[in-house]
Amino acid sequence: MITMKDIIREGDPILRKVASDVELPPTAEEKNILESMLEFLKNSQDEELAKKYDLRPGVGLAAPQIGISKRMFAVHFQDFDGAEYSYGLFNPKIVSHSVAKTYLSNGEGCLSVDREVPGYVPRYQKITLKATDLNGNEVKLKLKGYAAIVFQHELDHLNGVMFYDHINKGDPFFIPDNTIACDQ
Repeated sequence: MITMKDIIREGDPILRKVASDVELPPTAEEKNILESMLEFLKNSQDEELAKKYDLRPGVGLAAPQIGISKRMFAVHFQDFDGAEYSYGLFNPKIVSHSVAKTYLSNGEGCLSVDREVPGYVPRYQKITLKATDLNGNEVKLKLKGYAAIVFQHELDHLNGVMFYDHINKGDPFFIPDNTIACDQ
């Protein structure tokens, strides 16, 4: 079982490395790791288990965050409309995105960052993502708003990018043109 002790923290060079593609079909070990990552997210959102194992609640986890530089991540959350997203994905990539951008008005957080980082993180308002799921199926997901933000945050980890890299250094609460807050 993955716990907070397994989560790599900012400053570790693996978080700045571009992760390698997973050769498909994935190995049994790669599938087990991704299933464990998804299980961690579910456990972290369960109040009893989170307290018992001292887990910080998370909605996404990328392989580099547990020291594995491979292109795979897990997400488990509900968007603001109650739609559920629960996936373990191999080799995810954005195949199209909107020009319009969005951001979370209370900022973003990360299991690998043990501090508050104030500021807006502009992201594409809508994305279409292709990946291979845990069952070996190719999936194409059309995501918008909060879901698009979560998936882009995890995808950034596979490219060695941290969420705060997107924050305007001179004015952390700067809102670029064609950008609206993601309703919460």
